[in-house]
Amino acid sequence: MRVVIDTDVLLSGLRSPGGASRIVLIGAREGILKPLVNVAMLLEHEAVLKRPENLAATGLTLGEVDGFLDSWTSLSEHIVRGQHARPRVVDPGDAAFADAAIAGLADALVTFNISHYRFAEPGAGKLPVAVVRPGDVLRSLPWRPSKVSLFPFLRS
Repeated sequence: MRVVIDTDVLLSGLRSPGGASRIVLIGAREGILKPLVNVAMLLEHEAVLKRPENLAATGLTLGEVDGFLDSWTSLSEHIVRGQHARPRVVDPGDAAFADAAIAGLADALVTFNISHYRFAEPGAGKLPVAVVRPGDVLRSLPWRPSKVSLFPFLRS
């Protein structure tokens, strides 16, 4: 399943060892989910994960965040911005995620902020990609995770 994973889900997966977001990340590591990324998304991931409050919450160092992001990038398919105009969603900061989902023909965009992905213009319709929460994407899969940790340096 091809997915775009919003930064809020990535952060939640690193903070909580047993939640649906962590299982989504494990699914990516095990090849069940194929994350789609673009440069703008990766820059946001780095900026958010390296905020002091998020380093404290995850217990990771700057070097460990770099290691995680290197691993995450290597698991991901890199999407070049689509030929269309970047979608105008309610939260302009999330347009890069919507663009990757559309251009990469994602099966789902995984986020806790579903309302951010409505089109900004009234009557413009819906994003042509399912926008779902982590638990929703997990319920759609026959796969269940093994007991392995996400990445060797992360605490389980």
